[in-house]
Amino acid sequence: MDEEFNPITTAISPHQPTWKQSLRPVGKRLRPLLLITLCLLLGLFVYHTLFPVPIPPSQRDIDARVVQAMASATPPPAYSSQVYQIILPSLVFIQVRLPAGLDEDEDGRGVGSGVVINENGDVLTAHHVVANALEIELFFADGSRSKADLVAAEAHNDIAVLQPHQPPDLIVPAVLGSAGAMRVGDEAYAVGNPLGLTASMSAGVISGFNRSIPIEDSDLRLEGLIQFDTAVNPGNSGGPLLNRQGQVVGIVTALANPAEQPFFVGIGFAVPIGTAVSAAGGPDY
Repeated sequence: MDEEFNPITTAISPHQPTWKQSLRPVGKRLRPLLLITLCLLLGLFVYHTLFPVPIPPSQRDIDARVVQAMASATPPPAYSSQVYQIILPSLVFIQVRLPAGLDEDEDGRGVGSGVVINENGDVLTAHHVVANALEIELFFADGSRSKADLVAAEAHNDIAVLQPHQPPDLIVPAVLGSAGAMRVGDEAYAVGNPLGLTASMSAGVISGFNRSIPIEDSDLRLEGLIQFDTAVNPGNSGGPLLNRQGQVVGIVTALANPAEQPFFVGIGFAVPIGTAVSAAGGPDY
């Protein structure tokens, strides 16, 4: 009698692969792909971490950047503006009372300019501004005023030093430069009181050096002057001639006008500051 086939008891042949064994070759083939995929995902994560997608700027950000760009395009202030601010605290308006027959205006008064040169409040000016004056009055930048005495003078250099009876509370001496460091064509600024117009400024250039002009009503001449084309008029005399750093390089002394009229035609003269300081009792430089 044939043996009855029982499917439950039938053994699986040891040579027949299981389903797990069947998948192993597939797993081995997929492992490199999985590794590559993981590396790519990791690379994308690192890239987006280091280089995130830029966020579009808001309208407020755009407006702020436009304002910043316009501000950066704004030119810096002119040298002349800076020079004016530097010298203004040291500028002095000078008013003198003159003897009868020597007055420059109807009320017997003359005007000029000066500059504070030391911590005592002494003022350097042109000698002809205060020559023959019966009374000298100084008006300082802080609004204070004081009578003054003539304490030093060199008429042949047209330089005088005034000492106020009552210096201002805040004394700001001007910074002195060197005319020897200047060259023809350099910027030159004059700040003074032309025609009584206080604290006026004009700009030009140095036109020449070592100029000589005659002293009015005298056989003497002013020597070694700086020539400039910066506009000056009566009232500027004694005021500072400045370089672009705001340093005093000269004291305005005269203007030239072939028509013999008291107004500017393009040629002015200044005593070099070294000569002026020497006349005031300081060292020449």
